[in-house]
Amino acid sequence: MARPEPGESGWTLWMKHHENRKRWVAEQDVDLLMVGDSIVFGWSRVGKPVWDEFYGGRHAVNIGSSGDRTYHMLWHFQHGGLDGMKKHNPKVVLVMIGTNNRGEPEQKGADTAYGILALLKEIHAKLPQSKILLMPIFPRGDKSDDPGRIRNQQINDIIKTYADNITVYWLDIGHVFLNPDGSLKREIMPDRLHPNEAGYRVWAEAMEPTLKKLLAK
Repeated sequence: MARPEPGESGWTLWMKHHENRKRWVAEQDVDLLMVGDSIVFGWSRVGKPVWDEFYGGRHAVNIGSSGDRTYHMLWHFQHGGLDGMKKHNPKVVLVMIGTNNRGEPEQKGADTAYGILALLKEIHAKLPQSKILLMPIFPRGDKSDDPGRIRNQQINDIIKTYADNITVYWLDIGHVFLNPDGSLKREIMPDRLHPNEAGYRVWAEAMEPTLKKLLAK
């Protein structure tokens, strides 16, 4: 399966969002493109005040898509999702995706990591001048032994090796969502998965020094 199929739950809405995202990148100059699932998509919802403050004047576009797994985003890319940029490749493409991938237990995160690698290759093929800021899948669940968090960490341990500091840059800020004992900060990630507005501010502040450097290159 590469995307929802006709007749399946969510297909019409997903395809509408696919077309909308194609239009967003084609209608304006894009210096910063954010790619991901609902955690990235949340910049346009609960995180909107923080987005406006940090990225409103930076020609930034968010093409996050709630519920997407790596292969949904890959299908979007392969069907025009990165086409039509007006003047140039984005200076920076931020990628943070994978928490929705279930994977096969025996793969220990490798299958999801391969899906992320496919996205990086597709981005570089279509936007060869762009720097890619690859971020880990954020921690989820209350405690460090949460199965979802363990799976995500297995993925992160693989994908951090994709960084070459030439095209792909790795930035791990997962610790900002955790207490010293490893438990999740519920005051900034109340549902144990998605940041609230305060969480998006913590994210933006932690990412800003690296993002500023990459946008200046």
